[in-house]
Amino acid sequence: MRLSPDELIFWQYDFIKLNATIVYTWGLMLVMVIGSKTITSKLSTGLERSRWQNILEIIVTGILEQIEDVGLDQPRKYLGFLGTLFLLIAVANLCIIIPGYEPPTGSLSTTAALALCVFVAVPLFGIEEQGVSNYLKTYTEPTIIMLPFNIISEISRTLALAIRLFGNIMSGSMIVAILLTITPFIFPDLMIVLGLLVGMVQAYIFSVLATVYIAAATRTSKSRSETGQ
Repeated sequence: MRLSPDELIFWQYDFIKLNATIVYTWGLMLVMVIGSKTITSKLSTGLERSRWQNILEIIVTGILEQIEDVGLDQPRKYLGFLGTLFLLIAVANLCIIIPGYEPPTGSLSTTAALALCVFVAVPLFGIEEQGVSNYLKTYTEPTIIMLPFNIISEISRTLALAIRLFGNIMSGSMIVAILLTITPFIFPDLMIVLGLLVGMVQAYIFSVLATVYIAAATRTSKSRSETGQ
């Protein structure tokens, strides 16, 4: 039993390893890029639309509404980043129905990389919205004493974001493997359905938390302008 797809090595030369996490992640990205390019190359503005275009529009509209509900006034501005995060994690988790596939989100290196993307994106969006000085001032609110605590908060929530996703996907895979070993003919279908549900929930939680962090970083300037400070 493997705890992580990192342990499945396809090719190795000295310290350079090509493991399942890398192969599956790049494979998913390649499939998503080709699929998106194929669907969007034949977009129709009329009433007759392809089934794939309808599905894509439902997904994009749902993500836009979710971003707006969290509190970001210009959801299209953040659609590229937040939508990509959600779709990558969701597709990675949904592909467990493919025999032999192991979700790369069950690797701490993948979830840490996704969390680092959020860690970098939050201040970039915050600075873009309110400028460098105003954004940096938010770390000293409500008093300068809170500066170290606010910095620790930024780092700790990034770690929590990575470990939450990794822990849930990894533990789910282990439970499925254990149950399949004990009773291989009873639980497979039930556990696959449960795994799909957990995977979608974790993709939703990760993307919503990223949206909340960005909303918090960009909302401060608006509150300040409304109060005239």
